[in-house]
Amino acid sequence: MESLPVRCPVCRRDHMYATPAYPCPCGAPTTTPLLRGAPVTRITHRTWTDDWVTARCRACGRHDQWPQPELCCPCGAVLRIPVRPVAAPGRAPGTASRPVRPSHIPLPRTAAAPRPGFRPLTIRTAQDAVGAAALYLKWLGYREVVQPAGRPSSRIDLRAAGLIAQVDSTTRPTALRDVECLWLNALSASVSGVFFSLAGYAPDARQRADGLVIPLFVMDLTGTPQPVNGPAEELVSPGA
Repeated sequence: MESLPVRCPVCRRDHMYATPAYPCPCGAPTTTPLLRGAPVTRITHRTWTDDWVTARCRACGRHDQWPQPELCCPCGAVLRIPVRPVAAPGRAPGTASRPVRPSHIPLPRTAAAPRPGFRPLTIRTAQDAVGAAALYLKWLGYREVVQPAGRPSSRIDLRAAGLIAQVDSTTRPTALRDVECLWLNALSASVSGVFFSLAGYAPDARQRADGLVIPLFVMDLTGTPQPVNGPAEELVSPGA
């Protein structure tokens, strides 16, 4: 695993970034090559081309598209980590290819249909919201759903086998930054991420979640989560 010292250009805080390893279809771990000495940049506008980079598996030589390395600073800035360019097969160095959405980062497997009816937990406090989300994940078929002791700096509220979840119980719509931070934490842990919100999502947060294939749910005070994007509908649908 390659690591790189990173200084946030916004708050000047120092971090140590470790690039995550992704499983190549051949089974070998693959990492994106970091470009040492190049400055990190704050992400203020996203495009599909900028969000994926080409990496080469050292075991089989396969070239594939993987997420652009990013770091979410506690100050709120999302930083893009520079990588060494890798030419795609059959292309000269420096020639760009159009990224395609990887098909090897699947949504987690859920319980087989049919499911019994979901029994919600009435939400009166922020802790109730987390409890309702935990019950819903268990209903979907996730195993070992637990709440970390004390909310960590990553703001992850729930963990399960192959999954992390964040629950926003504030009265404001969930922001783009919160969705992106969940995505980065999920990538670092090689698991999937799911978001629950009481007040819904900002338009750019919903759009970003669709591109990152992050299921979004909205909960009302009865404690019944409702899917609000395609990945969430797929997660809930029988046989998903």
